[in-house]
Parts: sequence; structure tokens; C-alpha cells
Amino acid sequence: MSIRKSIQRFFDTRGHRPRFGGLDLLKYIGPGLLVTVGFIDPGNWASNLAAGAGFGYSLLWMVTLSTIMLILLQHNAAHLGIATGLCLSEATTRFVRKPYSVGILLTAMLASISTSLAEILGSAIALNMLFHIPLFAGVILTLAFVLIMLLTNSYKAIEKWIIGFVSIIGLSFIYELSLADISWNEAITGWVVPSFPAGSMIIIMSVLGAVVMPHNLFLHSEIIQSRQWNLEDDKTIRRQLDFEFTDTLFSMLVGWAINSAMILLAAATFYAHNTPVTELPQAKELLVPLLGGSASFVFAIALLFAGLSSTITSAMAAGSIFAGIYQEPFDIKDNHSRTGVIISLFLAAVIILLIRNPLKGLIISQMILSMQLPVTIFLQIYLTSSEKVMGKYKNTLLNKILLYSVAGIVTLLNVFLLISFFR
Repeated sequence: MSIRKSIQRFFDTRGHRPRFGGLDLLKYIGPGLLVTVGFIDPGNWASNLAAGAGFGYSLLWMVTLSTIMLILLQHNAAHLGIATGLCLSEATTRFVRKPYSVGILLTAMLASISTSLAEILGSAIALNMLFHIPLFAGVILTLAFVLIMLLTNSYKAIEKWIIGFVSIIGLSFIYELSLADISWNEAITGWVVPSFPAGSMIIIMSVLGAVVMPHNLFLHSEIIQSRQWNLEDDKTIRRQLDFEFTDTLFSMLVGWAINSAMILLAAATFYAHNTPVTELPQAKELLVPLLGGSASFVFAIALLFAGLSSTITSAMAAGSIFAGIYQEPFDIKDNHSRTGVIISLFLAAVIILLIRNPLKGLIISQMILSMQLPVTIFLQIYLTSSEKVMGKYKNTLLNKILLYSVAGIVTLLNVFLLISFFR
């Protein structure tokens, strides 16, 4: 049953108004955490570890800035879902002329496949770290786990699983940091004072440019439907918007903390011992002499849960995008949603298994994301600024200025990042 169908069945009285109390805010937490998973995926791990190992605490400000940008864009995507009852894909199909809408959404599907490639590869690398499972087998196991999770669980169950996975990742890094000697004075300065050490620009661009991901914008506008009540009531909609912003803010701060923890760990261990890190498996092995075998094991466990959870959300986003082409909500029991999920997962897995150098495939996937992301961001802002689409909930002038500024920064960073791939 789709998210929206289950809500309609529960609130089958047209004029129903839910009661809002203190506990309702806690009940609203969830959709943002599914989006946060994309903010702490294996691709972010590689960039964060490189930042900490190469430049110590000086690039922590990137996490702060990227989180602020992410809050603005993800809140705007969720705003679309609440105000219209449509996800970004459905709104595109309905309000953008067909030749353009289909082309845009097909590029979004391509971006989702690229994202799934990176997430599946991260899970397979983690399985190899933990159990010495070959990459080929790790890809198959990841695929099987994600499909079982998606095909046998309701959205609410998946949300609870993802919250559990994010909690494990967070607790893992709390444990790692308890073993490391963190210079908190340097960390506080690093979080708020921008710094551009020699040779750091590629790392800065990769972190800031890749933190906003196309599939997350589509996903957030869809899964926020799980918290909707009575779209006809203005007071209820506005309360939902407030609750959604709290959920987004809380969830993005969780992502900020976990990404910061990665840099802190790398700065306190690898940078402090002048040890460069270029690959995730290398980081695990290097932690053994610095923090002990348990730290190395916990590191790999956290990577595994990050890879699995981000693969699940990437597949959900693909299902939402594909179903939206047919003006349908995401529903794993519906053929269009299932087709989108299967296309994303299987094509990504096939690419990983066919290419000789998986890391090269990862680089190509990031190039595709760099090219598609500006399309999704400017599409979203166009839709949320339209009175035809949003009615009185359209973006204010201040919102448009902030959103277009962020869109411009992210686009510029992705263009620079794309250029760097060809150098």
C-alpha cells in the first residue's frame, strides 16, 4: 500500500483534524533521517576521511556550510510535498510540458542509478573488510538484502529500520571518538572559520558539491507524505510545515555530527601521525595500530550500515521518480514503483560487475551526478516558486533569493568538480 493510500484509509473522514501535542513532534521525526542517509553515504566517507587525513581540522567548516545548504533545499522539497500532495516527480509530470518532463525525469533516473552504484559498492567494500567476501559476492548480497527489505516491509517498517541503522552509525563514531585524542579547540575553530589550505580545493569541491544529491530531493518530497493530514485545512498544513522543518533541521544536524565525526577521527589519527589515506579499506587497516582492532571493526560495521541504508533510500527514490512519470505515488506493490527500484539496483550492480575498475565506475557515477544535479535543483525551485503549483504556499522573495543562491553555489561547485575529472 502506498504512503498516501494508507493515510487516506486511516483518515477517511474528510474534515478530520489531528490533535497536535508535545508528543506529535516526536512522531513526526523520521522522513528527514531517511534523507540524512544520503548525506552520510560511502561517497561522503571517502571525501571526509581525505579531508581529515590531509588537512586536519581545518576543513570542518565544509560540513557546516554544506549542512546549511542541505537544510534549505531539503526543506523546500518537503514543502512541495506537503503543500501539493505531490512528490517532485509527479509535480514535474503534471506542471512541465511532456517532452521536457520526460527528459528531465529520465536523467533523474540515470542519476539514481549512479547513486545506487556508489552505495552498493560501499556496502560490498564493507563486507570485504569484515568477512573478506569478494567484491562480486558482496554486490549480490547487498542487492538481495535491499530487495528483501523493500519488498517485504511497509514504509513505516523501513523508516524504523533506517532510524536504527543511522543510530548504529552514530554510536559507532561516538565510540571511535572516545578512543581518539581530539583537539576540541581546533575543531571548534574549524567548524566556523573557513580555511583553504594548499592543495585542498578538490576535496572542498567534492564535499560541498556532492552533499546535495538529486535522488534525495525526489525522495524527501515523496516520503513526507507519510505525515500528512487533511490537505484542505490551512491551519493543519502550516503546522505540518513547522513540524517538517523541525524534522529536517534535526535530521540534518545528525548528518552534520556524523560527517564531522569522520573528519575528527581522521584528523586525530591519520593527520596527527602524518598518514595519508586514499581508500576506505586502507583507513580500516591503518586504524588498527592507532586505535586498536575494535576501532577498525566498528569502522567497517558503520560503513556497512551506511552503505545498506543509503542503497535502500536510493532505490526508493528511483521507484518514486519512475512512478511519478505515470503520475502515481510510490507504492512498492505497484508495477511502476517496482520497475523503478529494479532498474536502479540491477543496472547499478551490472555496471559494477562488468567494469574492470570499480573505482573508475565510481568516478563516472559522480560525474553523472554533477551534470544532473543542477537540473533537479532549478526544476524544484521553479515548481515551488509557481503560484499555479503551490498556491499561497509558493516561495517568498527571500526564499527564492536564498534558494537560487544555494543552487548557484552548488551548480558552480559541481561544474568545477566535473572539470577536475577530465584533468
